[in-house]
Amino acid sequence: MSAKPDLWLIPDAIFDGQSLRPGAALAIAGNRSLHIGTPPADAPTRRVSGILTPGFLDLQVNGGGDALLNNDPSPQALHTMAAAHRRFGTVGILPTVITDAPEVLARAVEATLAAHAEPNPDRSLLGLHIEGPHLSIPRRGTHAADYIRPFDATTLSHVRRLRAADIFVKITVAPESTTPQDVARLAALGAIVSIGHSDATAEDVRALLDAGASCFTHLFNAMSPMLNRAPGVTGACINSTAYAGIICDGIHVADEMVGLAIRARPVPGRMFLVSDAMCTVGGSDHFRLYGRDIWLKDGRLVNAEGSLAGAHVTMAEGLRRLITVVGTAPETALDMAVSAPARLLNRRDLATPENRDLADLLLLDADWRLSGTLAEALASQPA
Repeated sequence: MSAKPDLWLIPDAIFDGQSLRPGAALAIAGNRSLHIGTPPADAPTRRVSGILTPGFLDLQVNGGGDALLNNDPSPQALHTMAAAHRRFGTVGILPTVITDAPEVLARAVEATLAAHAEPNPDRSLLGLHIEGPHLSIPRRGTHAADYIRPFDATTLSHVRRLRAADIFVKITVAPESTTPQDVARLAALGAIVSIGHSDATAEDVRALLDAGASCFTHLFNAMSPMLNRAPGVTGACINSTAYAGIICDGIHVADEMVGLAIRARPVPGRMFLVSDAMCTVGGSDHFRLYGRDIWLKDGRLVNAEGSLAGAHVTMAEGLRRLITVVGTAPETALDMAVSAPARLLNRRDLATPENRDLADLLLLDADWRLSGTLAEALASQPA
């Protein structure tokens, strides 16, 4: 028997995972939402200010709250990262381990398995993103060249163990170090193979797409550019029907290029917003990576070489920039922050405000700034 609503909430609009619905109401019972609908005439109702949306899903998170997965591949670090990003409206993260020594990847896999085996697993932890080490040295970005290596049986074994535990895996590889046969093996395990950190040709990219790759990692960044006679990885991505993550902080990609890419994709709903956040989000202004200092300067995280070393941005900030600066339609921007990543995860339950914990639902103000969670709003303004 379904629960009976205690209350019907009427925000300015509800994003139901597909559309913004002004005037719609959400039934509430206890600390959970039930369904969107029309309140009966005698039902208790309450108006709340703001646009209600499911919480954001970030499929590329290196760190948060001063915890960086590469530096501390432990279950506690995963929990710290998730808690840090929850403060900014991101209710689900895909922790990311970047190119490093083999033992670091092994420990990150063990930490992920352990976190998901806990008696009450953290619902914010959505799996693991393995970004490298099977990349291109010329397009490595901040990834350490000494650790980049061809795809091997060890990585395949790690992915197999994670998938056997029903843990979502996204793995970023480059055609220079990963064959179509490797991609086919990964895809057969149910892993999402993402192409990135590559200087390859469009033809090389299409070979991996044909083999089962279905995603691209941070479009425009660390990939061969799109030229008039050479589409490169960038052009191959934009012209494909694969999913593509993109960072929208005004630093990693020019706002005009973000808008161009969204408009140019042949299939809608295949772009998703990522933060690529480092541990400075919810933490201090510097950290060490590969034994070297990374500093936050004017909103940019840079290493000693002057290369960008991840991002200092939240999903909430990226969403607002998409709408107010890039000019993306609000429904498209919300799809990129909520529904598209949920589809890639095959977790459509995360793209709806129905049957959710109220701590997983957000309120945005008229200027698309995060006001807080629905749980916080109800607690601070009791009826």
